[in-house]
Amino acid sequence: MTPDSNGSEDEVARPRFVRPYTITSGRTHSTVDLPMEATLRTEGGDVGQVSAAALQVLEVCDKRSVAECAALVKMPIGVVRVLLSDLVEHGFIRVQATITENSSKDERIELIERTLRGLRSY
Repeated sequence: MTPDSNGSEDEVARPRFVRPYTITSGRTHSTVDLPMEATLRTEGGDVGQVSAAALQVLEVCDKRSVAECAALVKMPIGVVRVLLSDLVEHGFIRVQATITENSSKDERIELIERTLRGLRSY
């Protein structure tokens, strides 16, 4: 507690809650398909025009999934998807392919091998 100009003590300032839509400028959907398990790779570039929240996501996303990024930056996954979508569109991030119902056997094997390499690096 700190004294105010009247000499009485005020409560300590509490942290303010930031609404998710303020971080994404009101957007609720990403323009890029980003499954939770999609692995991300950073590409570099001038980040001068990137928002503070997007920069925070960019700093942790290399070689991680969308879900891991959301957990690390402690933001809702929907917010992180919108920010990641912006970063992909501006060329700061590349999304590694994930498997779908139409994926070939080779694509499935490549994903499993990539996953195993990632696990071994820990």
